[in-house]
Amino acid sequence: MLFSVLVEVSLREGVADPQGATIERSLPHLGFDGVRGVRVGKSIRFDVEAADEGSARTEVDDLCRRFLTNPVIEDATVTVTVAEAAAR
Repeated sequence: MLFSVLVEVSLREGVADPQGATIERSLPHLGFDGVRGVRVGKSIRFDVEAADEGSARTEVDDLCRRFLTNPVIEDATVTVTVAEAAAR
């Protein structure tokens, strides 16, 4: 089966986020005074072939741990769904 995967990577709580801080400091100059707590992350989307959703999730978790994230400073939220093409 084909599964669509979304991996959202964010810095762990307590890890400095210089990009987020720069954005937050700049926003008031653009008229956005009420924005607080800006954190910058990344989204990674791809498809994976697997026997079932559990197998897909296991493979993606391993991929995150070994390649897509730095587990010392980053967390990943993984969403796995049946790909549209496979659902038809």
